[in-house]
Amino acid sequence: MTDAWKVLVGNLAAVAFIVSLWAHLSYRLHRLTRIQRAVGLGVTFGLAALASMTLAVRFDVGVIFDLRLAIIESAAVFGGPGPAFIAALIAAAFRVYLGGAGALPGLIAIGIVFTCGVLLWFIARSKPMSDSPSILSAAVLAGALSISVLAILPQYDFERAVKQMGVPIVLLNFAATAAIGFFLSHFRKFTLERDILHAALTQAPDYHYVKDLHHRFVVVNQNVAHHNGRASPFEMVGLTDRDLAPSERADQLMADEANVLRTGRPLDHFEEYLIEEGKPPRWYSTSKVPLRNRDGELVGLAGATVDITEKKLLEQELSASRNMMATAMAEMSDGFAMFGPNGRIVFCNERYKALFPKSGYARKPGAHILDILKVTARSGERNDLPSDVDDHQIKTTAEKLFTDKDEIFQLADGRWLSLRTRVTDENYVLALVSDITSVKESELSFKSFAEQMKGLAETDALTGLANRRSFDESLLREFETAAISGRPLSTILIDVDRFKAFNDQYGHMAGDACLKSVSAALASVARRSGDLVCRFGGEEFAILLPDTDLKTALILAEKVRTSIARLGIPHEESEHAVVTASFGVAVFTKGSTVSHPTELVARADLALYQAKDQGRDRVTFIKEGENILMRQFSAFNDHAQ
Repeated sequence: MTDAWKVLVGNLAAVAFIVSLWAHLSYRLHRLTRIQRAVGLGVTFGLAALASMTLAVRFDVGVIFDLRLAIIESAAVFGGPGPAFIAALIAAAFRVYLGGAGALPGLIAIGIVFTCGVLLWFIARSKPMSDSPSILSAAVLAGALSISVLAILPQYDFERAVKQMGVPIVLLNFAATAAIGFFLSHFRKFTLERDILHAALTQAPDYHYVKDLHHRFVVVNQNVAHHNGRASPFEMVGLTDRDLAPSERADQLMADEANVLRTGRPLDHFEEYLIEEGKPPRWYSTSKVPLRNRDGELVGLAGATVDITEKKLLEQELSASRNMMATAMAEMSDGFAMFGPNGRIVFCNERYKALFPKSGYARKPGAHILDILKVTARSGERNDLPSDVDDHQIKTTAEKLFTDKDEIFQLADGRWLSLRTRVTDENYVLALVSDITSVKESELSFKSFAEQMKGLAETDALTGLANRRSFDESLLREFETAAISGRPLSTILIDVDRFKAFNDQYGHMAGDACLKSVSAALASVARRSGDLVCRFGGEEFAILLPDTDLKTALILAEKVRTSIARLGIPHEESEHAVVTASFGVAVFTKGSTVSHPTELVARADLALYQAKDQGRDRVTFIKEGENILMRQFSAFNDHAQ
């Protein structure tokens, strides 16, 4: 190797040493600002250029060859205009200091390389060039510029310089630029990874920290620093828990950490309730894991502490609410059950089971509604669920669970239960079962009482027949029905003959007995459900016969008249010597001129008075279309025959 090669290789080594020294220092001094780092990089490249010129090849008097051009270009393309300017300024000043015939060409070369490097930096979109293609292109440019600037020398010196120094100066400028580029790129990536990890740790939420084997803090995040009254995480470095916490707590923390380091087993979610002076009580959850290097050796531990106060308070509130609800559910007089979307019981109280003694054992959390209904059917517990019910009916009944409904059903033991189900938005079913036996019995008793009262209100106390009120209501209803359907409606009015004289002769007790006997004879006529016999007032009675024509009504009236006479109740004041009755019949038919029920009663009443005028103990009727026409039943009978 020639002397020029040896000098330039040594020159390259010196440059590499200075650049690597700065890279290591910048990594350590990571708290420097961006401007400080730029200035430091520029000064480093300037010193490298100065060292290069100091170790330069002496080509001629005042003319030297070195690697300053590669250094200045590297400062521009890998650092930017700022560092490049500082490096170029230092290199230019030193070249002026060295002087000689080559000083001016050297300054021009520095200016040319600075300009080309900055232009390349701008071409790279104002970012330091860090990928392999960019670094190699910068190295090629450095090699090209190193041979190009030789043209600044006089022609004779240029040709001699190219011949003697061309190859080594081109190759070593290329090598120097590539070495600087790859070295800085590697450190930038390494630093970026460090910064990302550091930022992730220091800026993460909760409390994160790393300790060495002596329990000293190595790295902490901002939350840990602020929690311990420090303005910056760096103020925590080197401290231990003994510097921060009471001695008893610090000893416990360090003992736990020593156990983690000794056993290698992490401390997982250890919860603590701390009352610190000047601070409200808080809950914390702490996890610590041992850290090992690439060789598997313990180098420290990492810890993460989470403030879980809000979570614990919510859990306590939820637990209190759950206990309160469970107590309320257990003590409530109604049965309560919650079914999940899958049809299985999620929760039920004891009362729910007790209300179903035959199937209560099957009504428990986890039981499916289909299985519960099958047990209920087999045991015959519900009257509406026969024991021979098939699976399809069971499934249909179960599906009704997932609907909002209110139903009442009776158990085989006679009890009545009310079941109310409500479906939530999440498709859960809330079922509330109440024993309403007493309410149901009261309801039935009240209904029976009401019916009895209604019967009393519509019944004549003496005869047991319907009273006048009941007759008026039935007449109005049946008249409207007949008017719509066109079917006949017959009305018969009856009056006991000479009844006042009977009372005067035999007394009121005998009179009441007489009316009861007459009522019994009249009641025998009402054989159909729609027929009605009532006491119209005093000794007067009425019979309402729906869907009955005139002929049938006259036959029935005559039959009753005969039955009353055959009772043979003595009546000395009567012209017939026994108790008799007179009958007036009126019929409403399709096309009748009668427009109101009272007109129908008035016609029957008119016929009754005609019967009494004709000697009593007879049936008389008024035919539709005649004003007043009286006929004896015997005459009607002759006509009918």
